[in-house]
Amino acid sequence: MASSEPFGVVAGRGQGGWAMDTTFWDEADRVLIRYGVDFTPRVIERAHGAYVYDRQGTPILDFTSGQMSAILGHAHPDIVATVSSAVASLDHLYSGMLSAPVLELAGRLTATLPATLGKMLLLTTGAEANEAAIKMAKLCTGRYEIVSFDRSWHGMTQGAAAATFSAGRRGYGPPAPGNLALPSPNAYRSPFRRPDGSYDWEAELAYGFALVDRQSAGSLAACLVEPVLSSGGIIDPPPGYLRRLKEMCEERGMLLILDEAQTGLGRTGTMYAFERDGVTPDVLTLSKTLGAGLPVAAVVTTAEIEQVCHERGFLFYTTHVSDPLAASVALTVLDVIERDGLVERAARLGARLTERLLALRDAYEVVGDVRGRGLLQGVELVQDKKSKAPADALGKAVTSACLERGLHMNIVQLPGMGGIFRIAPPLTIGEDELHTGVDLLEASLKAVLDAAAR
Repeated sequence: MASSEPFGVVAGRGQGGWAMDTTFWDEADRVLIRYGVDFTPRVIERAHGAYVYDRQGTPILDFTSGQMSAILGHAHPDIVATVSSAVASLDHLYSGMLSAPVLELAGRLTATLPATLGKMLLLTTGAEANEAAIKMAKLCTGRYEIVSFDRSWHGMTQGAAAATFSAGRRGYGPPAPGNLALPSPNAYRSPFRRPDGSYDWEAELAYGFALVDRQSAGSLAACLVEPVLSSGGIIDPPPGYLRRLKEMCEERGMLLILDEAQTGLGRTGTMYAFERDGVTPDVLTLSKTLGAGLPVAAVVTTAEIEQVCHERGFLFYTTHVSDPLAASVALTVLDVIERDGLVERAARLGARLTERLLALRDAYEVVGDVRGRGLLQGVELVQDKKSKAPADALGKAVTSACLERGLHMNIVQLPGMGGIFRIAPPLTIGEDELHTGVDLLEASLKAVLDAAAR
């Protein structure tokens, strides 16, 4: 099938000549609701370690840890043992009942955090955790306005979606009132520059809050941000940014909520990404990495905020709140991270990954920027370094070429930005596997560029 796109992207199934199960995909088209992405053209049969395997038994190196979640890899033996045991003994309870794993997790989790963050609510998904955090902020402050980045992604439920600006805002009627946007601190593309051309994030942040102040109805409750924006294109705020953001929140009587769904539990080379800036949030939300691929989430806050919310009747009574299975999984994740030194490992392998990606940037005119921390890094593809013009077709073609070679990559494509590969392999990935992944990425990029030049 011919393609009209300059880099030869072929839409549909069967890319690269791989055998596909036509009956499977026809049935999927018939019975499944589509939810915003094209399915990867492989039927996945099983997963183990850093690989997933399709129906033909082809190993595919997973550079996304599932949905940026499986930090221990797939089918980790400790997680398998924990789930098997918990399902056989204590998995789910009436939401008003408590079990020992939940209490133990609260103690273990808060012990990894600054002393002020001492109260935990155990939930299941990241959107749910952000919903709870938003409700707590509104109840505690008596205000309703939530500020988040203009490239934010905090979930698909109503409150979290209203604080999400990167996608999904149109066609559903009015979002929850009082959601205001700050410019994302994108050093590569920001128009805020000092005379020497360097990124002037202080001026950008001041400008952003000046706009927030102008738009506010006088009811600023909280600022909800990721310490490193992931779906927003792996945007890593410069050192000092979060500290100044916290100060500006305090000046306005706002709470700072940090969403560490993807950056928490060692992913960036520190246990929590906020540690780099020496900032303590008022509320912290965790999800993806806390369950290592299983649905586990938590909200952690101060005793003072919890007390005020309790006195004012805080309600977040869900079917799976305080489930013992979720607690047992999270405890195992914490055990493995500590036992195997995975935080330090993410920092070490992240340094290797940065070296390799910077070499790609130096070697290829279409690799515009490399950014991120630890084992959460991004590669932005552009048409050329001078114009920084988006290269959407190139990104799609390289993604397909990677899959053909046995590497699963995720590319984020947002208006006004080039395609950004999100690289987030398991923290347990072997160093040789990490290098193999970058080798496959480079081979795919070179093959697509060579084909376009012919």
